[in-house]
Amino acid sequence: MAAADVATPALDRLEARFRSASPIFRDAVPRVRTLLGGRWAADADDAVARLLPSDDAVAGAVDGYARFALDALRLQARFEQTGEYRHRTYDEVAAAVYLDDEYMRTCYLPGLLLAHYLWPHHYRQLRAFDAWAEDVARTGPGRCSEVGVGTGIYSRRLLAAAPDLLGTAFDISPQSAAFARRHAEAFGLGDRLRVELRDVIADPPEPADHLVCVEVLEHLEDPVAFLGGLRAMLRPGGRAFIATALNAANADHIYLYRTSSEVIVQLEAAGFAVEGYVSNWAAVPRRPGVPVPEVIAFMVS
Repeated sequence: MAAADVATPALDRLEARFRSASPIFRDAVPRVRTLLGGRWAADADDAVARLLPSDDAVAGAVDGYARFALDALRLQARFEQTGEYRHRTYDEVAAAVYLDDEYMRTCYLPGLLLAHYLWPHHYRQLRAFDAWAEDVARTGPGRCSEVGVGTGIYSRRLLAAAPDLLGTAFDISPQSAAFARRHAEAFGLGDRLRVELRDVIADPPEPADHLVCVEVLEHLEDPVAFLGGLRAMLRPGGRAFIATALNAANADHIYLYRTSSEVIVQLEAAGFAVEGYVSNWAAVPRRPGVPVPEVIAFMVS
């Protein structure tokens, strides 16, 4: 399906706002539309229509994305020079990001939402997740948990693909929890997703049949201990989708993964069996030796 054949009024509104209010990202929508085609365009249009239904909502999301993306670009440039992430401790990140109500509400969450669609490597990971979700749907009724729900996009896509599932999502940020609830409700899934403010390591929930944890490991000082807690949240015979970022210097990233093998070692040390993984790079290296952001998703049991 060619992108030109898809009617996308909501996406067109988003593109127009980028062109008028954020010149540096004026081509963000058409660039990805050309690269990923009609299926992407229909998917993104549906999300924008449901989650950003007004002109004010679109304007706020574009402004938030511009701040979010520019910050990521600056931090990545610094990382290329120093080889280190800016923050070293979770307390630093929590104060600067998760517990800053204004930043979460106006920048981080709308920026992250749009990045799932405007950063091709993130959207390709979403599509890999969709394939995993279709496999989960074939297992029949059950319960799923997501740790670090963020915007709610992964829980929403899983519940939409698997109508027999009930879900619980956990986060430490009140703003993330509220955003994820609104996200599920906008897609008619509010009655199937419970969102809780909870530190799942300090206060473990009941184990679930399926587990999702996307781009949380790199936010932690000790991901191995966290992975052990995740393993305890998965029932015997259950499956999990666990993703992380490599060489990506976002504002809330602490633990630097440089290679996929580092993640595999930690997953196996926590008791997971790696069934497979999918990797997506943000770009081609400008020159040899320059680290390039990568997202990598592991299907584990």
